[in-house]
Amino acid sequence: MDAKKDGHDDHVKRPSLELIIEGKKFEWFEQYITGKQLKELRGLPLDSELFLDIVEPWKDDAILNDEVVDLARSGIEQFYIKQKLKYSIDGENFETDKQYIKGSQIRKQGNIAADFQIFLDNKQPWEDDLIENDEIVDLARPGKEKFYSKKEVVEFIIIVNGREKQWCEKTISFKQVVELAFGNYQENPNTVYTVTYAKGPHQNIEGSMVKGDSVFVTNKMVFNATATNKS
Repeated sequence: MDAKKDGHDDHVKRPSLELIIEGKKFEWFEQYITGKQLKELRGLPLDSELFLDIVEPWKDDAILNDEVVDLARSGIEQFYIKQKLKYSIDGENFETDKQYIKGSQIRKQGNIAADFQIFLDNKQPWEDDLIENDEIVDLARPGKEKFYSKKEVVEFIIIVNGREKQWCEKTISFKQVVELAFGNYQENPNTVYTVTYAKGPHQNIEGSMVKGDSVFVTNKMVFNATATNKS
């Protein structure tokens, strides 16, 4: 049985108070103990979530690092941390004390490249969820969450001057629209191009483009380009 009294060895002069942390018994020779001291006594990470077991119907108390607990109350105080939540990223196992995790954290932990997408593996018949960087996932759902990554495939069908064109980038420039419409882009001061678009994504639903502009692309987006010769 472990014992501690604020760094001193005169424990025999004071009665000890028993407490249990994560199933292990300890003796403490002070009436009060902080959350930080509890974690250090049991060798728990300081960022773990520590709780004091309270008799029902009351809820267990979360004990912060700087919070003080009175050990002189009747009975033996029992403390525990929340069960670690397990998950995997591309087959590699991880665990955490935190209930929630952001997509950006998954990307960093799994060392996932920016051009790869992250998915949450769901049981059939449900489709797997695409996890964006700012999305928050609850790891406390039943079972072990499995995340995987795969290279993002960008492929759109856009309509340029009434004709369907295949496009494999997230954005398209003014010059690229002209090239799709007319086969080439002439750097000629006598040739004036105009480009308008509609049915775009939320970033740019509709509008016009000038030289140097780029817009985000979505499937079935419509572009109209004209070429006028001023000579």
